[in-house]
Order: sequence, then C-alpha cells, then structure tokens
Amino acid sequence: MKFPLITFFFLFVSLGSAQLKHPKASPAATVIQEVGFTTIKIEYSRPAVRGRKVFGNLPDGKKGLVPYGRIWRVGANESTKITVDGSISIHGNTLVKGTYALYAFPEKEEWEVVFHSNTSHWGDGRNNYEPEEDVFRIKIKPNSEASFQENFLISFDNITHNSADMIWHWENTKLVIPMHVDTDDIMQEQITKALQKNPSAQTYYEAARYYVEQNKKYPEALAYLNKAIALSGDTYYFHRVKSLTEAALYDYKSAIESARKSLEIAEALGKDEFVRMNQKNIDLWASKLKNKN
Repeated sequence: MKFPLITFFFLFVSLGSAQLKHPKASPAATVIQEVGFTTIKIEYSRPAVRGRKVFGNLPDGKKGLVPYGRIWRVGANESTKITVDGSISIHGNTLVKGTYALYAFPEKEEWEVVFHSNTSHWGDGRNNYEPEEDVFRIKIKPNSEASFQENFLISFDNITHNSADMIWHWENTKLVIPMHVDTDDIMQEQITKALQKNPSAQTYYEAARYYVEQNKKYPEALAYLNKAIALSGDTYYFHRVKSLTEAALYDYKSAIESARKSLEIAEALGKDEFVRMNQKNIDLWASKLKNKN
C-alpha cells in the first residue's frame, strides 16, 4: 500500500517529537513537623496571588479565586493531605493515626475547617464530596494580617512538647489552628519505668530536665539532679539545669553557686555559649537575691 508523502511527514513528526513537561503553576510542597513524639505531615500545592483577589468577592460582585461559602481544597491541584503518626487533639476532637484530606468552607467572619476521611478526590471533590465522610469539622475565625503572603503557605509555630499551631497564610488572610498531643503522659510513663531499672546519672538528668522544661515537679527534679551529680560527678549541663531548678524554687543563693560551677566547667571546655548563659543568669539572680534581702 502506498501512502501520500504528507502522511509520512506527519507520522515522522509524531514519532520524532515528545510532549513538553510544564512546571506547575502551583508547585507541590511538603511540611513535616514533630510535636512531642508525634509527626505531622502536610502535602499540598501552593497557588500564587498574581495580583488577583483571593478570598470572597470583588467590589463589582464577581467571585474571587476562593469564593465564600464554597468548598476549598486548601491549596491547588489535588486535595491537601494531612498525615499523623499518633493521635492529636484539635478543638476537642481526636484525629487518630492516619491520612486525611483537608478542606475548608471560607466565610468572611468564620471558616469551617474539615478533616475528611476520603483522600481519593481530585481537587475540592465538589461533585463527589460527601459530608458523611467528614471525620469532624471545626470553626476558626480568620485574621486579617498586615503582612502579605504571595504563595499560599502552611506552616507550624508556637511548638512545645505538647502542642503546636498549624498556620494557613495567603494574601492577607491567616488562620491559626491549635493542635495538642499527649506527650506528658507518654513521657511520665517512660520516666517511671526508667527509674525502676537501675537508673544511670543520665537517666536522672533527662528526667529532671524534662520536668524543668515543662515547669513542674521542681523538688523531684532537684533530687534527681543531685543523684546524677553524685553518680557521675560535675558536668556543666548537670549544674546548668540544677541552677535553673533552684531558681524556680526561689533558692537564688544555691542557683548562683550551681551556675558558677557550670560556668567554670564550660569555660574550661570552651563552651562559650554556656559561659554567657550562666553569667547572664548569675547577674539576674544576684539582682533578685539583693531585692529579696
């Protein structure tokens, strides 16, 4: 069979060319944050403002990129995913270990944020989204920020052993979603078990340091630090935490003595940062002791 010359030309062009791979207008991003013993991972895409109105309506009544009252995928492209490897609490609701889709229903005064069990929807799942598949919804008031965010951003801040804020920021709108984890019960269980099994100086120190970081159980922390020092001798970090514990118990005289020991050892080892921190505390506690007397 004979083919016209033009047929061979188009066949050659088709076989010899390749499709271009375009960069995404809303590039993918992943943010991973440890909170206590729990890891939270967010996978999302980051659309840009590009001079457009994002939330709500324009002055002429036309809709912005994310109209009020309609479901939003919390980003662009496929639905945003949140994965937790342990249970977390959000506004009194428990999100157990697993992966979920994040959605939102923005309004001017208050948003509904949705943690959704179906992660298979593309985009906002508008045609297939089923409210019955929500794990739970929470209501969050948006903040109007002076700072401008060009690309939609999800981040974490105010991180402690037990909590963190998940933050959404785009254009001049910011949402802060508090999250809590049960680190304290897990840590207390670890401490109790560790102290029952021939504890080392480091065991006592780690237990004491945790209590001091959590601003609690100072008498127990001091007892543990004294045991740590008795078992392994002087170290700059043992005496450093001991000084903080004594200051928390308002024993500034002892706190100054412990800080001086920590400073001397740190100075001999070239630990300049600890020298500065101890000197700063010595000056502070000396002032408090003077006022106390």
